[in-house]
Amino acid sequence: MADITILRLERLPADRLAELVAESEEAGFRFVRRLVEDWESGRNRFDGPGEALFAAVCGARVVGVCGLNADPYTAALGVGRVRRLYVLTGFRRSGLGRQLVRAVVEVADGHFHQLRLRTEGQAAARFHEALGFEPCRGVPDCTHTLRLSK
Repeated sequence: MADITILRLERLPADRLAELVAESEEAGFRFVRRLVEDWESGRNRFDGPGEALFAAVCGARVVGVCGLNADPYTAALGVGRVRRLYVLTGFRRSGLGRQLVRAVVEVADGHFHQLRLRTEGQAAARFHEALGFEPCRGVPDCTHTLRLSK
């Protein structure tokens, strides 16, 4: 696999996300398009305290993304949310998704005491559980949580 770099984004190269948007929508997911739309509108730029957006870059191509926000689905303080994880199909099963989530966890530790996420499907659930996330039941908009050291 070609050299891939994980970058923390301060600005969103929306034109370079077109491939991710197109592939994700073909698979029935709109969340990558929402990432671009929310950034462009200013609704979510992953720039609050402790927040971040990461991209996996291979040459000039953005081949994956993953973000971290304060969890908008809870009033509890110190809860972060892993958001918008997507890796192009041709780059999956290479450890890239794991690198993106680890970058998010690294930034989150020290800012948040817990991370939450919502995922669909058993493969995604197994992926997050392999990274230490635990299934969460009975909490709206949350399928998995991870306790942090803060």
